[in-house]
Amino acid sequence: MTETAVPRPARSSKGRRRAVVVVVAVLAVLALIVVGFLVWAKTVYQGERPAALDAWRNTGVGIESFDDSIVMTPLDGASDRGLVFIPGAKVDPYAYMAKLAGAVVETGTTVVITKPTLNLAFFDQRPLDTFTRHAPDATEWYVGGHSLGGVRACMMATEEDVAGLVFFGSYCANDVSDSGLEALSISGGHDGLSTPAKIEDAAHLLPEDAVFVEIPGANHASFGNYGVQPGDGVATMPDDEVRDEITSALVDFWGSSGE
Repeated sequence: MTETAVPRPARSSKGRRRAVVVVVAVLAVLALIVVGFLVWAKTVYQGERPAALDAWRNTGVGIESFDDSIVMTPLDGASDRGLVFIPGAKVDPYAYMAKLAGAVVETGTTVVITKPTLNLAFFDQRPLDTFTRHAPDATEWYVGGHSLGGVRACMMATEEDVAGLVFFGSYCANDVSDSGLEALSISGGHDGLSTPAKIEDAAHLLPEDAVFVEIPGANHASFGNYGVQPGDGVATMPDDEVRDEITSALVDFWGSSGE
C-alpha cells in the first residue's frame, strides 16, 4: 500500500501579517528606547557662564579645547605632573574649569578635563593616552574625577600606569588598597549624593595612606559650577570659598608650584 504524504496547510496570510506587525512594534519600541536614552544622555547640566569666563580670563592658565577634552596648562612654574579629570554623569566638562584653575596655577599641574562619550564616564572606554597626548610635557599622571567620573577614574587606575587618584565628591567601587597609588579624596559635608557615609564606607578600598579632606559646607554640585542637582544637599559655604578649599587641598597633596 502506498502512503500519500499529507501536505501541511500553508500559513495563512493573516498569520504572516500578525508576525510582521509584532516585529514592527518591537522595533518601534526599541527605537523609542534608544532615542529616549540619547536625548536623556545629551541633556547635560550646563556649566555656568560667569564661572567659565573667570577661568578663561585667569592670566595664569592657558586653556585649549579639543574634541575629546579641555586642557588647562599653567603658564608659569609648570611641573611634569598632569591630571586627567573625568566629569560626573551628564555634567558639562566646562563646569569644572573654575574649580580647577587655582590648583593649576598653585601646583603647576596640567589638567585635562575629558569630554566623555555620551556624557557618561562608563561609556567612555578610550585609553588614558587619548587625553595625555595633548600635554606631552607632563610625564607623571594622575587620574580623577567628580561623582561617577571618580568611580570610572578608579577603574582606569588599575588599567593604566598612573601615580595616583584624585576624587571630588566620589569614591572607588573597586579595590585599589594594595596598589601603592597616592590618593586624595575631597568630599562635601552636605553632599546628598556621594554622602559622607558613602565616602567612609568605601574608604577601605583605597590605600591606607589616602588623604581625606571634607569641606563642611559643600554639597555635590559645589565641585563644579552647574547649578542645582536633584537629590543633593544644600550648600552652606559660598562658592568662592569652596574653590579655595579645593585648591588648598590639592596644594597640600602635591605641593606648591616650584617646590
